Amino acid sequence: MKIEQIYTGCLAQGAYYITSAGEAAIIDPLRETQPYINRLKEDGVKLKYIFETHFHADFVSGHLDLSHKTGAPIVYGPTAHPEFDAIIVEDEQIFEIGDIKIKVLHTPGHTLESTCFLLIDENGVEKALFSGDTLFLGDVGRPDLAQKGANMTQEELAGLLYDSLYNKILPLDNDITVYPAHGAGSACGKNMQKETVDTLGNQKRTNYALNQKDRQSFIKEVTDGLLPPPAYFGMNVMMNKKGYSSFDEVLSKGLHALSPEQFEEIAEASGALILDVRSNREFAKGFIPQSINIGLDGDFAPWVGALIADVSQPILLVTEKGYEEEAVTRLSRVGFDHILGFLDGGFESWKKSGKETDLVNRISAEQFESEIKGKEAKIIDIRKESEYNAEHINEAYSKPLAYINDWIHKIKPTEHFYMHCGSGYRSTMAASILQARGYRNFSEIEGGFKAIASTDIPKSDFVCQTKILNK
Repeated sequence: MKIEQIYTGCLAQGAYYITSAGEAAIIDPLRETQPYINRLKEDGVKLKYIFETHFHADFVSGHLDLSHKTGAPIVYGPTAHPEFDAIIVEDEQIFEIGDIKIKVLHTPGHTLESTCFLLIDENGVEKALFSGDTLFLGDVGRPDLAQKGANMTQEELAGLLYDSLYNKILPLDNDITVYPAHGAGSACGKNMQKETVDTLGNQKRTNYALNQKDRQSFIKEVTDGLLPPPAYFGMNVMMNKKGYSSFDEVLSKGLHALSPEQFEEIAEASGALILDVRSNREFAKGFIPQSINIGLDGDFAPWVGALIADVSQPILLVTEKGYEEEAVTRLSRVGFDHILGFLDGGFESWKKSGKETDLVNRISAEQFESEIKGKEAKIIDIRKESEYNAEHINEAYSKPLAYINDWIHKIKPTEHFYMHCGSGYRSTMAASILQARGYRNFSEIEGGFKAIASTDIPKSDFVCQTKILNK
């Protein structure tokens, strides 16, 4: 028997590849299936089942493409109603893969169909729990995403989650290994640990949600402090439930090279969003007017989902040479399939063609310090509230990037302001959005708070957020 976690950092997502005696199972596969196909061939095993822990909201699963290519059936938990052929299981149903067994544990709460899969080894010992979004390391799945479809409040769903965890998960042996669907950075929870694998016994000791005195206490703690889910979540659920275009088709259409002239013509005719995925350093030096920067070198896919939101939005890509396929692939993982092509030769070809370019007014932390010394200045900190609360520039306003559509219209175009994030990645995104919407009277700080921290600009006292979360 072999269990392999295939972890994708950009999505903070874990897929699982399990083999035993010539047969295999894959749990929660990513959109692009060729790596799985290659692995099956290399190992000389046949894919018997594709297990889905629930209808995912934060990414588009590869279940349909993988099933079409291998013939393996898709397995969902009780109450699931996909619009394609699938095995809908009963609670405690057993599936055999080679010499091992997978036992179904229906664990509603995050969603109504949410299911954990308990692996029983060749000797009949319960060894591993593939916990999906029911149980994370340090946290549990948020109970507010399925409210509309379930016609239930988040408190009612949290109550279901309590019953699932306390009646079905906590009684399991402490030595069982927990393999969650997500880790730190995912918007599917609020307090996940950085580790991606743990024992159930350690989670029983350290996970706040598994240490509540009663059902009401659990409901209060789990629902407290939930941030609004990213706008693209509902669309991804529908794609996972109803179906989608094959990844191969999306990739083929997206990898259409366009000359600067073709690129400009399609942009004007289609209303496509120009997405520049270069690093913030390169983007700040020059870019195509009206383009939005979300760099591949960060949490690319989640930010695309949060800021663009509409997965049907047509997109034209600007990338560094050789990164076109990676950009299309990572966009497809969160359902952005309408990619019309990419700028052949990248931004350099646009510049060489003599077409109009734009710049971000980026200044160093040292220049920032010099400009605001002894003067009144408006400073916008676009980091998360938790980062701002940990330490920030005195008098700075907290305006998280995730909510830019809420606060952008409150900016006075005539009033100059300074803007920073943690390192420059997010503030360049914000700068590109601001300039695309006509706001230009600002300075963006290169290097963000990391660079600002080394200056003498007055800052608040540092507060450890881990201690606050664990109070």
